[in-house]
Amino acid sequence: MSKDTKEMFKNYVPEILEFDEEIDGCDEHKIRDEHLSAKEKILKDFQEKQANKRVYRHPIRTENEKT
Repeated sequence: MSKDTKEMFKNYVPEILEFDEEIDGCDEHKIRDEHLSAKEKILKDFQEKQANKRVYRHPIRTENEKT
């Protein structure tokens, strides 16, 4: 820091700011959490459905194979 800057901030005391959600309007994190929890629930339901789903494969066609 230069000499002028040191003198300028010599008596500076940082003020502590209080966070007020209504004034600042920062409730986006809550919306994000709601979306993430909804996504987690949807994924869980989908995985449960996939776990119960049985997949039957068709037999491999062997028309060209000589028996």
